[in-house]
Amino acid sequence: MAQLWGGRFTKETDKLVYNFNASISFDQKFFRQDIEGSIAHVKMLAKQKILSEIEKNQILSGLESILTDVENGKLTITEEYEDIHSFVEANLINRIGDAGKKLHTGRSRNDQVALDMKLYTRHEVIEINALLKCLLENILMIMEQNTETYMPGFTHLQKAQPITLAHHMGAYFEMFKRDRQRLDDIYNRMNYCPLGSGALAGTTYPLDRNYTAQLLDFDGPTLNSMDSVADRDYIIELLSALSTIMMHLSRFSEEIILWNSNEYHFVEIDDAYSTGSSIMPQKKNPDIAELVRGKTGRVYGALMSILTTMKGIPLAYNKDMQEDKELTFDAIDTVKGCVALFTGMLKTLKFNKDIMKTSAMKGFTNATDAADYLVNHGVPFRDAHRIIGSLVLYCIEKDKAIDALSLDELKAISPVFEQDIYEAVSLETCVNKRMTIGAPGPDAMKEVIQIYKKYVAIN
Repeated sequence: MAQLWGGRFTKETDKLVYNFNASISFDQKFFRQDIEGSIAHVKMLAKQKILSEIEKNQILSGLESILTDVENGKLTITEEYEDIHSFVEANLINRIGDAGKKLHTGRSRNDQVALDMKLYTRHEVIEINALLKCLLENILMIMEQNTETYMPGFTHLQKAQPITLAHHMGAYFEMFKRDRQRLDDIYNRMNYCPLGSGALAGTTYPLDRNYTAQLLDFDGPTLNSMDSVADRDYIIELLSALSTIMMHLSRFSEEIILWNSNEYHFVEIDDAYSTGSSIMPQKKNPDIAELVRGKTGRVYGALMSILTTMKGIPLAYNKDMQEDKELTFDAIDTVKGCVALFTGMLKTLKFNKDIMKTSAMKGFTNATDAADYLVNHGVPFRDAHRIIGSLVLYCIEKDKAIDALSLDELKAISPVFEQDIYEAVSLETCVNKRMTIGAPGPDAMKEVIQIYKKYVAIN
C-alpha cells in the first residue's frame, strides 16, 4: 500500500479501512491535472530557489515521462496506491531517486486536490460549453428554415395560439444560451488558484503564488488559505448549472416524445436514434429522448448529494469532501453524453410541417384573434371574450373551425362580423401580425435570428 504518510503510525492500516479511505479508483481521472499542477509547483519552487535548477530539471523530466507513459498505456494506474498523488510521487521517486522526494515541498494534499479538482472542472466547463454551442447552432439552423412553418402553441397542453416552429425553437435557444452564460460565470468565479494554501494555513516557504497561478492560467491566487482547501462552491454551482441544462434537455425531450406519438405525429425520429420492440413489430420508440429525460434525475441526485455533504462540514478540510469527485465525474459525463446525443437526434429530426399546420388550424388557435377582431370593431374586450367563447362552443357542436363557418352563422352569434373576419383569423394573419420583438411574426423572427447568429459567431 503506497502512502504519503506513516511516520506517526505504528500499525499497518486495516485493509478494509485502507480501501474505504482510498480514492485512486476514481481520482485517477485527473492524472493529467495532478501532473500539470506539480509541474507548475516545481517551476515556482525553482524560481524561488527552494529547488536547484538540476533538481527542477530532474523532476520535470520525471513528471513528463510519467504523463507520457500513462497516456501511451506503458504505465498503469493501479489500486496499490492510495490516491493519484501518491501514484505520481511514488513513480517519480522510482524514476529519479531522492530529487523526487522534494516534489511535495511547500504543498499539502489538501491544496493539491483542490487544485486538481479546479483544473479538471475548468476543463470540463469549456467542453460542455462547446457542446452547448453545437446544440445552439443546430437549433438556429432549424429556426432559419422554419420562419413560416405554422404550428399550434400550447398552454396547459391545450392548443392556445398559432406560432411557427422557428418561434418554438427560439424558446430553447434562449434556455441553452442562458446555460452557457451560467457556465461562463462559474468559470470566471472559480478561476483562482488554491495551490500554496498548504493544509489550511499556508507555508513558511517563500512561495510565489502569483507565479504559480500565472503558469496554470488562473486569474490569480485565492486569498484565504482555509477557504481555498475547504471550498467546493464551484462544484455546487457547476452541478446546479448541469441540473438546469438537464432540465432544459428533459423538457425538450418530453416535447419530442409527445410530437413523435401517433396522436401528434409532428416529427419523425431518425432510425439511428430510435429502437424497436421485441414483441410489437410496428413500434419505433424515442429511446434517446426518454433516456435523456430519465438521466436528469441522476444529475439532480449529484447536486443534492454534494449539498448534503457540505452542509455540516466545519473549516477547514475534512475527508467528507472526497465525496465530491465520483458524483461530479458522473454528472459531467452524463451531461456531455446527453447533450451530444440530443444534438444528433435533433439534427436528424424530420418535421411533418403539413400535419403541424393542420393541427394549428383545427385547434381554435385563432380564437384570440377573433376576439381582437371584435375589439377592433368597437366591442368591449370582456364582451368579445364571451362572444368568442359562445362561437367556439357552436363550432364544437357543429365540428367546424371558426373560419369554416358561413358569414350568416357568424352574424347569428354577433352582427359585428363582416367578410373581413376570414382574413383576420387566417393562420398566416394570426402569426404575421405579431411583429413585436420576441413574437412569432416572420420579420420579428428574422431579426431575432440575426441576433442569435451574431451571438453564436462571437461566443
